[in-house]
Amino acid sequence: MDKIREWLYQTPYQHFTIEIASEDASFRKYYRLTHAQTSLLLMDSSLEKDSLPAFIKVTQKLLNSKVKAPQILEQNLEAGYLILEDFGCTHYLDILDWDNFEDLYKKAIDEIVKMQKASTSGLPLYDKAFLIKEMDLMSEWYMEKLLPVSLSSAQKEIIDQTINAIADEVLKQPQGLFVHRDFHSRNIMLTKNDEVGVIDYQDAMRGALMYDIASLLEDSYIEFDREDMQKLVLYFRDKKGLDIDDATALRWFDFISMQRHIKVLGIFARLYKRDGKKGYLKDIPLTLKYLFDTAKLYKETKPLNQLFKEI
Repeated sequence: MDKIREWLYQTPYQHFTIEIASEDASFRKYYRLTHAQTSLLLMDSSLEKDSLPAFIKVTQKLLNSKVKAPQILEQNLEAGYLILEDFGCTHYLDILDWDNFEDLYKKAIDEIVKMQKASTSGLPLYDKAFLIKEMDLMSEWYMEKLLPVSLSSAQKEIIDQTINAIADEVLKQPQGLFVHRDFHSRNIMLTKNDEVGVIDYQDAMRGALMYDIASLLEDSYIEFDREDMQKLVLYFRDKKGLDIDDATALRWFDFISMQRHIKVLGIFARLYKRDGKKGYLKDIPLTLKYLFDTAKLYKETKPLNQLFKEI
């Protein structure tokens, strides 16, 4: 923290006190700066400085679309530090319950609609190769390194065929939209002014219509009834003015959800096996439940569901 303090002395925030705010799944750390009635966040990306240009670029895209992203007040790209507007300490995960989930999710969906109006210029494309690359993390990190199991050739073929079919289905829905890629209850905040604050978006890409809705409504950290979530998918469809029937909208949602759950299984396992972050292991059962509940509904994914039962 000494290096941070040394830099702060060169900024208008030299008199602010500093304390640890949080860490995330990457190697970033966050500190809260306070002075009198003012509170700010310092993002320490010194271990992954290369991520900062993307964060700054995407922040501006979101602000231009009236999305509540944090204003960047000070930056030191050489050291890997940013000072940001502070949205407070209230994440969606802290407050979501059976009484308020519909209202809070609709507010977040309205924010997705705004995000999807953001410029995608310069953002990487979420194409078939990338969709498959993400899903391949499941076999490597979850099955082979975490469980661990030794997959037979026949089992590998089932996984490959299912992953390919899911990617093909995902690409049938509208593409090329701004995708946050991690829009869930830990990355959505409710500010003191009752606004939806959006954070952790530096990995944004150009991709599928339903991706961020899937992140939001089939969240690995909290669960509500599937039927209620389906109603919210249709709320999103109507807010977007999409001329598709219920079955099509829900199919699009289900297949992008499965893509995400398969990817997340690999990521959670990798965070533990490679990075020593065991806290994500407790979130694997809900991720599996989402995947099983959906995979059993479609002929393209039933074989994967059966494979999981076998191993």
